[in-house]
Amino acid sequence: MKRFKLLSVVLLMVITVSAQNYKTECNISYTTKTDAYSKERLKLDVYFPENLKDCPVIVWFHGGGLEAGQKEIPQRLKEKGYVVIGANYRLLPKVTVDKTLDDAAEAVAWAFRNAKKYGGDPKKIVVTGHSAGGYLSMMLCLNKAWLNNYKIDADCVWQYIPFSGQAITHYNVRKMQGIKPLQPTIDEYAPLYWVRNDCPPLVLICGDRELELYGRYDENQYLERMMKLVGHKQTYLYEIDGHGHGGMVDPAFHILDTHIKQMLGQSVNP
Repeated sequence: MKRFKLLSVVLLMVITVSAQNYKTECNISYTTKTDAYSKERLKLDVYFPENLKDCPVIVWFHGGGLEAGQKEIPQRLKEKGYVVIGANYRLLPKVTVDKTLDDAAEAVAWAFRNAKKYGGDPKKIVVTGHSAGGYLSMMLCLNKAWLNNYKIDADCVWQYIPFSGQAITHYNVRKMQGIKPLQPTIDEYAPLYWVRNDCPPLVLICGDRELELYGRYDENQYLERMMKLVGHKQTYLYEIDGHGHGGMVDPAFHILDTHIKQMLGQSVNP
């Protein structure tokens, strides 16, 4: 009887989420910056369920090598009871990476301030993104200074789940430094530089090590090793076999969903 009641509750939750109406608000300015490029670029879209409260909030940063790309609401994040924020940021080489990282931090700070307005829970914010977006989420996680600039403790983020983010200094940052893409460096713009033992769960997802871009899996594997060596027990690493840098994105959403459900105490389908 208890099992039947539990199954009924789970089914009701699934039906409730799937029956929701969702809305999208587009091109919301999230910045206090006043220069023309910031006013043009620093906007976000919010996708949210109309009648739910205390939902997980997903802040999604697009890819594009920090030099290209546009904000997006990934299809795989829709109709799951999430509030999803797709944010733009200023691009290299029009600005330096310091400006780009500051933009990403400001977008996350906006999510904290506005989550409840859209039915989200500011205690359940997930920062994620693919490739360049993954790199940004890793940097915000490990170097607390970026979010601290907006009076947000990076450790108040629920989880960081970068998709195929770069753990060494990003190759297009190195390009602006006059360094070739295959010459690896680790400086203050490398997530690896900031390994620490006291951050929220860090879920690293990559494609097949033989198919990934510029050894991306190997960088993430080293980051995982160093995080665990300094004592961070909630660093997780996934390799999606048979999928390259772009192809890993779709199956990676299942891993993201799994970690969110685990944090919510929900059952997880394999």
